[in-house]
Amino acid sequence: LRPFCPRGTMWWTWTWFLPALVLLSELSVVRVQTSPCQTCRKLAESFIKGLDKTANKNFGGGNTAWEEEKLAKYARSETRLLEIVEAACEKTDFECNQLLEQIEDQVETWWFHRQQEAPNLFEWLCIEELRLCCPPGHFGSECKECPSGPGGVCGGLGRCEGEGTRLGDGECVCDPGYSGHLCQNCADGYFREKRSNDSVGACAACFYSCRKCSGPEDYKCLDCKPGWVLHDNKCVVDIDECGTELARCPSNTYCHNTDGSYECRGCDQACVGCMGSGPARCKKCARGYRYKGAKCLDIDECSERAIACPGLNEACINEEGSFHCDCADGFIRRDSICVENKPSAGPEKGLFDDITDEEVLVLQQMFFGVVICALATLAAKGDMVFTAIFIGGVAAMAGYWLTEKGDYMLDGFLKGR
Repeated sequence: LRPFCPRGTMWWTWTWFLPALVLLSELSVVRVQTSPCQTCRKLAESFIKGLDKTANKNFGGGNTAWEEEKLAKYARSETRLLEIVEAACEKTDFECNQLLEQIEDQVETWWFHRQQEAPNLFEWLCIEELRLCCPPGHFGSECKECPSGPGGVCGGLGRCEGEGTRLGDGECVCDPGYSGHLCQNCADGYFREKRSNDSVGACAACFYSCRKCSGPEDYKCLDCKPGWVLHDNKCVVDIDECGTELARCPSNTYCHNTDGSYECRGCDQACVGCMGSGPARCKKCARGYRYKGAKCLDIDECSERAIACPGLNEACINEEGSFHCDCADGFIRRDSICVENKPSAGPEKGLFDDITDEEVLVLQQMFFGVVICALATLAAKGDMVFTAIFIGGVAAMAGYWLTEKGDYMLDGFLKGR
């Protein structure tokens, strides 16, 4: 295969493809960081799946027998390696693609030279070569051995912190119900079950109020959880912190006892300080409330005050602990005054708002006619002043008809009206 497809050609294609893939993943997804060991393990497992997927393939096309004879077997070819590598990481997996780009030399070395002696790719690559992981039962930068006891790591009843990675402190994180360096003890609230064959029994839960016990029943308590009192081997008598000095609640709250503890709850809005829930447990009534019998009830200011709302056309509206003033029905507030809510009728029309142009022309003619008649009457009596006014009025009328009116008539005539 070397003369036909040099190794450098394959890696040139790979190194061009991977950066573009990594850039695409960075732009398209939000990256979630994973541990280097986890990333390497995932990559190795994906590579092995690619091996299985391509197990029955060949070069394809042309004379396959000649290709395999002259160019080497497909099973160990660079062609198959490239197919596996290109499918090893998801496009959106940034850590996987980044790691794959960094370890191309190691992957090539294993593929061509180390498969036979090191068939476990994860162990050879992630533990021995890259030193990103530790063997099972080991942890930390130096792969120290995890605490072990009867049953294995952490007694088989927990897990070693950082096991299999180069991280963690190696302490045992015990399963629920177990405690101790190797998880061999029963945790608080659990007891060791007895077995007929004298073998070590499992840890089972005590009665819910017991911290230590010899059995699951309520009468087998040896010690109680906080808030309970041991009486005749039972932890069923709850301490009422609200009736002792143990409770500490802030102002305007009251103490409410619970199993093994207590909680502070808010007083009713009618109260200033209280001894319990509701308006009947107030120490003092809040503003807007007064005692009626044993309860703090709302004061109806609207009925008790002679003039609760002094504004004109205002109505008093009672509410819990107070009241407010609003405009009466049929009125709205304008400039802090309640006025009658009339439907808008628009601005009042003037005397001549609806008159048409033709009607204006008639009125003009009537006005000038009256004026001319009056002047003509005075002129007929021989008054020279009024005679002159009369002549001027006639001239004005003639000028009017010979301009606007004349143009209008001429325009109509030319248009065939």
